[in-house]
Amino acid sequence: MRAVRLEAVGNIGLREIPKPVPGHEDVLVRIEACGVCGTDRHLFHGEFPCTPPVTLGHEFAGIVEAVGEAVSGIAVGDRVTGDPNIACGRCAHCHAGRVNLCSNLRAIGIHRDGGFADYVLMPRKQAFKLPANLKPMHGAFCEPLACCLHGVDLAAIRPGASVVVLGGGVIGLLVVQLAKLAGATTIILSTRQASRRALAEELGATATIDPSAGDPVAAIAGPSGLVPGGVDVVLECAGVRDTVEQSTRMARAGGTVVIIGVVPQGMKVEIEPFDLLFRELKVLGSFLNPFTHDRAAQLIASGAIEVDRLISKHVSLEEAPDVIANPPAPGEVKVLVVPGKS
Repeated sequence: MRAVRLEAVGNIGLREIPKPVPGHEDVLVRIEACGVCGTDRHLFHGEFPCTPPVTLGHEFAGIVEAVGEAVSGIAVGDRVTGDPNIACGRCAHCHAGRVNLCSNLRAIGIHRDGGFADYVLMPRKQAFKLPANLKPMHGAFCEPLACCLHGVDLAAIRPGASVVVLGGGVIGLLVVQLAKLAGATTIILSTRQASRRALAEELGATATIDPSAGDPVAAIAGPSGLVPGGVDVVLECAGVRDTVEQSTRMARAGGTVVIIGVVPQGMKVEIEPFDLLFRELKVLGSFLNPFTHDRAAQLIASGAIEVDRLISKHVSLEEAPDVIANPPAPGEVKVLVVPGKS
């Protein structure tokens, strides 16, 4: 079968590899779609730890083609989405219910072969059924939505809250929708790209700003800003130095900042600890999707989350290495790799 392999940092290409065979508790899935994530680009550049050579792709969904002898509840022909993060279930973090912090965490598409391929193999416990009539491309959004759900859970957005979302990529645009579902009445998105600002307003943002047009902190939290004094919750979804540094200065005293965006490993930012202390800010990191993947699948299946307008384009497996090795195109939100595309 065909697979997009990261052979080493900076070395990616399409290869022919053997089609996997399911073990007793495995399911073999024919990939319908797998999303290109910013993390895939970090992996290519060596900015996020992984174990090459490995087939990338952790945002995948498809049709079950074969199951192991011990598998129940899922059958050949079912449409499924896969939670890529495999916890050991034995370490102290797992016993405490913090499976995303598992000491032995292994991720499909990072530590073991993933979904940029014709087929992917995963343990039965990582598979979640989707409706048979769901649009084939929609299942690929379950994994990023699950990560967003964890961040929004940590933020504890209350009805009537004010929220800032920093970053207009797919994570930011999913978070805007979740903030609206959580009852936030002021939702401000900050991003440089005009097309993403327009889309955010269509999806539920009450206002947007262009951070390159002036001081974004003043525009949001300054005396003449959209929310003088700052907002209840800031959700950083860009994973870049500027937005991480801005995040604490946009929150009100007593507010909450959640870092969802994946920053390059080793990146440093300047934050004033006295400010955190004096205004008693809560600053949290949000990592992965502990126990949220099934909720994400249900939200996608229900149609409560708009995903069609987040799809920028479909590419083939042959085109995928070039997409991963290069920065996103202007206005790009989500590229889906579709193995069946010619």
